[in-house]
Amino acid sequence: MQDLVKILLIEDDLQVSEFISDGLQNQEYAVEVARDGDTGKSMAIDRHYDLLIVDRMLPGCDGINIVETVRAKGNRVPVLFLSALGDVDDRVDGLKAGGDDYLVKPFAMEELLARIEVLLRRKDAIATTRLKVGELELDLLTQKVTREGQALNLQPREFRLLEYLMKHAGQVVTRTMLLENVWEYHFDPQTNVIDVHVSRLRQKIDKDFDKPMLSTIRGAGYMLNAA
Repeated sequence: MQDLVKILLIEDDLQVSEFISDGLQNQEYAVEVARDGDTGKSMAIDRHYDLLIVDRMLPGCDGINIVETVRAKGNRVPVLFLSALGDVDDRVDGLKAGGDDYLVKPFAMEELLARIEVLLRRKDAIATTRLKVGELELDLLTQKVTREGQALNLQPREFRLLEYLMKHAGQVVTRTMLLENVWEYHFDPQTNVIDVHVSRLRQKIDKDFDKPMLSTIRGAGYMLNAA
């Protein structure tokens, strides 16, 4: 059974939030609602969502602050701003803060649903260029790697090594597999090049975190697992 798409709606107006929540649930989206900015920001940071719908004007911190905070932590979840503020400058401010789309109130549910569909399709297209194992993420386009939102500085060979391990997460990866697919050697150079690079990679992805992800399987190879 396919998991439901999870949407966080941050909207303080009870009538508007119920209108949106009912409409989304009728389309079989899983919806959670926050009625103030501080609660919404905590939920957006601490939980996983496929989409955020964020009002601009909220009790507590405003929508701009919420989205800027989420983006500062490396979270690229699609964001749709809702607001009665419809001037060009207001829309530009929302997009510059990290919003992906901006819908002005009042609006038709059909338009909201259409915009959500577009954002989710875009998210799926982007996801094909990213690898994720637990809180470890690798972006094939930007060549950036993060764990728990913290940027990790990898050398090119370490990046290729991690990419291969992430594509085979949960599986034992042998030295021969690494030699052939990361170093493009079809013979054993009889050096410790793999051990050195694995050790350096382990330092970068595991050292400053509570739980290790990269394990050595004695006599077999290596395995990357979610922490």
